[in-house]
Amino acid sequence: MKYAVLIGDGMADYPIEKLGGKTILQAARTPAMDYIAAHGKTGLAKTVPDGFSPGSDVANMSIIGYDPVVYYSGRAPLEAASMGVALAADDVAFRCNLVTIEHGRINDYSAGHISSDEAKILIETLDTELSTEELSFYPGISYRHLMVARKDLGIETECTPPHDITEKKIEEYLPSGKDGKFFSGLIEASMVVLELHPVNLKRVEESKNPANSIWVWGQGHAPKFTPFRELYGKTGAIISAVDLLKGIGVYAGLDVIEVPGATGYLDTNYEGKASAAIEILKTRDLVFVHVEAPDEAGHEGSIDKKLQAVEDFDSRIVAPILKHAEASTEPFTILVLPDHPTPISLKTHTRDPIPFAVYRTDKSDSDKTEAFDEESVKKGSMGLVKASDLIGILVKDK
Repeated sequence: MKYAVLIGDGMADYPIEKLGGKTILQAARTPAMDYIAAHGKTGLAKTVPDGFSPGSDVANMSIIGYDPVVYYSGRAPLEAASMGVALAADDVAFRCNLVTIEHGRINDYSAGHISSDEAKILIETLDTELSTEELSFYPGISYRHLMVARKDLGIETECTPPHDITEKKIEEYLPSGKDGKFFSGLIEASMVVLELHPVNLKRVEESKNPANSIWVWGQGHAPKFTPFRELYGKTGAIISAVDLLKGIGVYAGLDVIEVPGATGYLDTNYEGKASAAIEILKTRDLVFVHVEAPDEAGHEGSIDKKLQAVEDFDSRIVAPILKHAEASTEPFTILVLPDHPTPISLKTHTRDPIPFAVYRTDKSDSDKTEAFDEESVKKGSMGLVKASDLIGILVKDK
């Protein structure tokens, strides 16, 4: 048996008036996901345990088969693993976003989806200007970067994700609590370094949002994972443009597959991801394929972009992998789902249970769900499940 877990980050949504009261999944054309739902079994999954914030870290950890209650220690340490940054026991990894701040408000949590090449120059400048024995900066992808503090600095600081406070006054959301003043001061110092940097001056000339500040959040110590193969008896791999997902893969002992042109946005290399998934399944039992674009569109509050992202995910990821599975002489299981909702109306994540559908090529039984969307799956035979149990359910279903 081969397994493909296909994750459309943030696909789930709320009914939207401009779409006639439909959600994005209901309004989008998604024949491949609808086929999986109609010919398989469906339900709702709780990806965010009680007491946890609905972040992609918690939600995707659950989907990959790791209960956050047991394994979660913070978002940034997962990204550090993907970036090859080793953490000592008292190191505290922070996500370090490049953002656009105007008139005391976060105008753009992604600095116009700044290119990785431009961002690398800015982060390296910050490391030169602001790093100390207690602090270092590491470049990542686009606006997503890493900062590491030492000697437990900041482990108890209260930080807010920047995508949760777009267009709000930053003074109300600066780091607070223990060491809060230190990190608030660091953000202010970054503004001085970045405001007149040549990269930003050029971006302004080109009418692009400047990356004129950092924003730190998502901190934690390095976690300890039980290897995926030990937990589930399967070899596996993960394909994503996002360091967070890759980091979960590193800690889980999954193969992390790099796909050229994978950006984490609408322009990502969908075909490359699908082809890589099909190829890796020749030698591995299971593959996770993660696409970030629907989530990014949700954070932007763009109906058109989110519709495009969901339809591209369906036609360029789900459809080719489904076609391969149907043609394979080996039995195939496909699980399709988002990690959490990112409603257009809110521009941030929510903790609502997400729709999922499971299709096996060697079984004809299905619960006749009509389509893949938030409402249709409520009629599914799998009911409401704990998301971190899904992988175990799949591999034990003989």
